[in-house]
Amino acid sequence: MTGRRAAEARGRAGEERAAWYLRLKGWQILDRRVRTPVGEVDLVARRGRLVAFVEVKTRASDAALDHAIDERRLARVAAAAEYLLPRYARPEDAVRIDVLLIAPRRLPRHIENAWIG
Repeated sequence: MTGRRAAEARGRAGEERAAWYLRLKGWQILDRRVRTPVGEVDLVARRGRLVAFVEVKTRASDAALDHAIDERRLARVAAAAEYLLPRYARPEDAVRIDVLLIAPRRLPRHIENAWIG
């Protein structure tokens, strides 16, 4: 498998693991890999009146996760989330951007409300 294909497979596996983790915490997964003209959202999840647009980052080691997410990436997720709001959120819902960091043999690291823009 080429490096790009391996990274894609690792990313998909990480998104699947993130979805399971969120479900175990009481979240309903509304959608996955939602593309918009302004960016992509890995997972859209709901728990009660809260809708989270979730960026999932998967790395081969826990140390590599420290640099997996930056302000530019979060800004693209936030732009995509704003574009998708009418599709997934009701006017009474709270909305936030979360990040889930996935590494082998580690519990996922869930960063709630990662973007305040």
